[in-house]
This record gives sequence, C-alpha cells and structure tokens, in this order.
Amino acid sequence: MSVLGIDEISYGADDLPACRQFFLDWGLSLADEQADRLVFETLNGCRVIVAATNHPDLPPAIEAGPTLREVVWGVESEADLALYADRIRALPGFVQGNGRIGCTDPNGLAVRLQLTQKRDVQMHSAEYNTWDRKGRINQASPAYERAQPIEVGHVVFFVKDVQACERFYVDNFGFAASDRYPERGAFLRTAPDGGHHDIFLLQRPDKHAGLNHVAFTVRDIHEVFGGGMHISRCGWDTQLGPGRHPVSSAYFWYFKNPAGALVEYYADEDQLTADWQPREFEPGPTVFAEWAIDGGLDGNTRRQKGAGAADGKFLTDKKH
Repeated sequence: MSVLGIDEISYGADDLPACRQFFLDWGLSLADEQADRLVFETLNGCRVIVAATNHPDLPPAIEAGPTLREVVWGVESEADLALYADRIRALPGFVQGNGRIGCTDPNGLAVRLQLTQKRDVQMHSAEYNTWDRKGRINQASPAYERAQPIEVGHVVFFVKDVQACERFYVDNFGFAASDRYPERGAFLRTAPDGGHHDIFLLQRPDKHAGLNHVAFTVRDIHEVFGGGMHISRCGWDTQLGPGRHPVSSAYFWYFKNPAGALVEYYADEDQLTADWQPREFEPGPTVFAEWAIDGGLDGNTRRQKGAGAADGKFLTDKKH
C-alpha cells in the first residue's frame, strides 16, 4: 500500500484570464472552462484546477492571496483507499465521498486521496554521452521550442511546524524521508522507491504557512531550457533559473505564477530506494543551487536577459 504521487491540485486565484493564458503557455491542455473555474491537464492526466478565490468548492486557504488550496494524491486501488480512510478517520477535517477521502494536515492544507486517474505515457527522452557511457550515437540531442509537462511532480510549502508535518505524511500515508535541513526542512517521497521528493516542507523563522512552488516534470534538461525560453518569450517573469539543485540533482527553472507563488520546470532528479539514508544539509545558496542564472534567459536572444544578442551569425563576428 502506497501513495503513487500527485493526481490533482487546486488553486484559488483572483485573475482567471491571466491564469488561463499562463498555463496554456506553460504547456498544459485546457480540459474544461467555466466562468469561475478552469481545469487543465498534463500529458499523463494530472489535473491543475484554477478557481475563483471565493469558489464554494475550494477548501480554506493557508495564506492570503492567490495560493494552492488542495492537493489530491493518487492511490493504486479501492482497497488502499479504504485502508487509508481507517487510518485518518479521527484526524481534523476528515471527509469522505465522491470517491475521495481526506483530512487537514498540521499546516492547515486540505489533503485528499483518490483512486489515481493518471494514465501511463510513453515519452522519448534524450540520450546522454558521458566518458564511460555513450548512449547517443549518430544523432543530435533534441531542442524543444516549448515544454509539455508530463505531470505535477512535487509541491513545496512553507510550514508552521516541519516536524509535525513530516510525522503527518510519514505516519498516515507512508511517505519516506529523503533528506533534511535539521529542524528546518524535510524532503519526502511517497514511497521508499521513487524520485527524490514529492513534497518539500520548509519552516521559515516566522513559521508562517504558505506556498513556495509547484513543480512540473518534463522529459530532460533540454525541455527545461526549451520550455523556459518559450515562457520567457511569452513575457512571463523568471524568478530564478535555469540552474541545478545539488540536493536532488535536478535541473530547474522557476517562474512567477499568477495563480500563486512560483512554478518550476524540472528534470533528472535522483531516484532512490529503501537503501537510501537521508542526509542532513545546512540551508544556503550553494546548497540550493550548484549553479543558477539570476533573471533567466531571453527566449529570443538565447542569452541572459539584458545581455544583448550576438553581433553576427557567429559568436566570433565583431562589429567594425
């Protein structure tokens, strides 16, 4: 019995037209549209809902302004769902109905479980050549003009009590700790075998609750770049990136999101098993990013924003 990953997320937002354009530019497909509610899908059917802040279907917010209001996790079977229901029945905010169960986590977030609605997808990704492994022969690596996210890979929240939140997800849903910032942060994956983290809980000094970002999985580093440059061409603002995380090894690019906080394209995270021993890190800029470009790349010039374009067809061309 284990949680498989994120099946659906719901935002409460003020400017739905801006959110509609942003997530279409981001590479999601629009599955349903109403005046006060938009439903998007990733390639594997993971749903992203953006509803008006006062929409009656939205649970209470953990912070003021546009933010994430609900996370729905997928499970493999109805039997698993019944077992989890028995486990969380006495917890605050317990709900059951319409194929879902749920409760409220210690941070005030609405947490739900359902039989997974995601579908398997077969994707061709880039091969890599290293000194001891040549996976790409007689072919060039791909270059993408935009991204098509495969799924919502992880969510990151600022939490009031990181230890209480970690215990909640580990004790009730079987999540496993991957790495930690002692007494400050916990990277958790849904099962012993899986990607580095499905949720990251970060306790700020002020201990206020909030959303940090939602991360969308893409195929490879080339799609991180292609997607990020497309979003830049569309006029959306980079928060940080592209870059690479030392803790999870993933490549990233963060953008500001009109639905709340940030969104991330990422690829190539570490894959872990039950043999993995969680590490402890002292948080800091060099722990967050091995390297990163502040302000992002300009989608047209393909260089850091504000750097300007090359003078000619070749970088060696000079103006006379």
